[in-house]
Amino acid sequence: MSDEVLPRSVLTCPACGHQAELQMPTDSCLFFHECEACETVLRPNPGDCCVFCSFGSVKCPPIQLAAMGGDSDTCGSCCG
Repeated sequence: MSDEVLPRSVLTCPACGHQAELQMPTDSCLFFHECEACETVLRPNPGDCCVFCSFGSVKCPPIQLAAMGGDSDTCGSCCG
């Protein structure tokens, strides 16, 4: 496991499979993302804090930090 937070994630649309590499915000969660190909609005799955945790190749920065033994509040810093 890396000791660095990865800043980018590839979102995969569950409706059409389109992939887009996006910069992840470090100070907020991305609750909605509209697929560029089919215009489906992605929303987090139940139990996930953001679309990156549900559909991304990399979890969001707060979850990455928690996995490294950092902030035990997981996504509290961005999702309250």
